[in-house]
Amino acid sequence: MLKLSSCNVTDQIQALAQCRFLGLPGPLSFRRRSPVFISCSPSNRLNLTPAKAVLSDQQQVGTDLVESGLGSLADRLRLGGLTEDGLSYKEKFIVRCFEVGVNKTATIETIANLLQENGGNHAQSVGFSRDGFATSPTMRKLHLIWVTARMHIEVYKYPAWSDVIEIETWCQSEGRIGTRRDWILKDSATGEVIGRATSKWVMMNQDTRRLQKVSDDVKEEYLVFCPRKPRLAFPEENNKSSKKIAKLEDPVQYSRLGLMPRRADLDMNQHVNNVTYIGWVLESMPQEIIDTHELQTITLDYRRECQQDDVVDSLTSPEPVAGTETVSELDGTNGSAATREDKQDCPQFLHLLRLSSDGQEINRGRTEWRKKPTR
Repeated sequence: MLKLSSCNVTDQIQALAQCRFLGLPGPLSFRRRSPVFISCSPSNRLNLTPAKAVLSDQQQVGTDLVESGLGSLADRLRLGGLTEDGLSYKEKFIVRCFEVGVNKTATIETIANLLQENGGNHAQSVGFSRDGFATSPTMRKLHLIWVTARMHIEVYKYPAWSDVIEIETWCQSEGRIGTRRDWILKDSATGEVIGRATSKWVMMNQDTRRLQKVSDDVKEEYLVFCPRKPRLAFPEENNKSSKKIAKLEDPVQYSRLGLMPRRADLDMNQHVNNVTYIGWVLESMPQEIIDTHELQTITLDYRRECQQDDVVDSLTSPEPVAGTETVSELDGTNGSAATREDKQDCPQFLHLLRLSSDGQEINRGRTEWRKKPTR
């Protein structure tokens, strides 16, 4: 049982948030626990002595920051924290009404934004920069930033408005110039895995905009927070997360030309944020697929930065199927009925984003779709 004594409303809210931060039962937890008494002193500091005994040393550091006033209100209200071993981070999110699309479920852009938020909060929880995307002290000193090189997302079930999802994330080294971040998404109410994702990030000099090798100094700063053995969101052999994306060649079947970045599309790295590319890719999808299907898998390879003044063309065609022409040309061939039906129910597409001015490739992508479930 949780008892609050001599607290005003603001103090009570902060106290309850503090309980979530520490991993203690919140007001909606009905499991029987030993009482925890929280009193509010005139200085508004929380007396959490009974809870400290169950914290690990690494978790205690975060608690000390909050009690000393160095932790922000956001730290106290955020429904997330490091796992027991300190090598991954879990956080719960409520799907809000403006994050839901025409299907009355979260959009793929919402999912991607939550992954980005979750990864950033993980970095902040271990003391990395709040003025950049997970930049370490050495990176800030050398004007280095992380930029997305590849993103692969699979969604098995889209959450609806007011659903609560739990996202776990962790990172690890990936080659000489990159790092890898993975995610697992679960329905918080049932524990069902509703999605998985993986990504590769490379280091760029913020001044020269050139890629740079990850130095040993930087690795030492973040590898201490990474799993000791490789841990993959997609451990299966021949999974689609590492499948090479073929370049889409002219002529294409579908296009949306002259897309322009909005000011709101730029992020703190002074370029178009990686999530914006997802929306651009989908702009050239045929409407009949949008009406009858939902996105199941998306893979994007980021080839170059996009700036505010760039004008972008979005191009799409059905992905060629082995042993045939394109998906749309399967009808009328001697292919099996089962193959035709499968490709119609789960069509696959290739995508290309390029500059309108000179045709330079910005991004290439691949998507898979499934029939919309009946609701």
